[in-house]
Amino acid sequence: MDTAKTRPYIILAIGVLAVSFSAILVRLTPAPPAATAFWRMLFSCLMLLPLAFAQRKSFAVSRRDVVLCGIAGVFLALHFLSWFTSLGMTSVSSSTLLVNIHPLVVVTAGWLLFGERFPTPALVGGAIALTGTMVLAWADLQLEGQALAGDLLAVVGGVMVAGYFLIGRHVRKRMPLSFYALLVYSFSSLVLLIWNLATATPLYGYSPTDWLVFAALALVSTIFGHTLLNWALRHLAAGAVSFSVLGEPVLASLLAIPILQELPGPLQAAGGVLVLAGLWLFMKNSNTRK
Repeated sequence: MDTAKTRPYIILAIGVLAVSFSAILVRLTPAPPAATAFWRMLFSCLMLLPLAFAQRKSFAVSRRDVVLCGIAGVFLALHFLSWFTSLGMTSVSSSTLLVNIHPLVVVTAGWLLFGERFPTPALVGGAIALTGTMVLAWADLQLEGQALAGDLLAVVGGVMVAGYFLIGRHVRKRMPLSFYALLVYSFSSLVLLIWNLATATPLYGYSPTDWLVFAALALVSTIFGHTLLNWALRHLAAGAVSFSVLGEPVLASLLAIPILQELPGPLQAAGGVLVLAGLWLFMKNSNTRK
């Protein structure tokens, strides 16, 4: 086994697993989505600060890269705002599935912007995985009213995270992980703070359980989730990272069984099998061509 080639995929898998806890944790707190997202980002910044400070003199940061990190932070904030709100309006399965439309955007933009092209077998695997997501979400997509609005918000969240991944692929080639993540998360925290203040969303007065959820979202889903995905963006094509996150709804749906008592139906089970099979085929053949 070639460790140098498999290491990025192992770290990527850990990141996807950690991100999969996000939907479950969000559902465990009644705190407003915007406040939850803000504290998640702020706690993540505090956790990263010591490492980023230790590396501050080992590289130079251009004004352009700071601006790009700011834009990525805005994308990430809007992703959390739309997706966290979606989780309160529709099921974990539907929300996490629809937020993961981003591979379609990322693969197309990665080809146009970075010349990243995938072999045909990898694209076939990606198509199978996307088909699996549609099968998984079909039952929920037939609902109306609040659930449908939640589905639409999840789609918005998917588009936002696509922009976040694409910028990360570009900037991470020049910037250390801890400093890049700190900048992006800081800008995201600022946007979320402004949103909370503008909408008069309370930022205090939550229960100890809520604060534990905020901290868990920061440590598990951000530090070991998003930050490891950002690490992978330096070593793998943006499309590969984006497609790998399609495993999140399958894992989130499995986690929802014992924690939230949300049982997947036959269609969701079939869709989950398609997603996992498609991802296996995609990752097995995902060496990009330029």
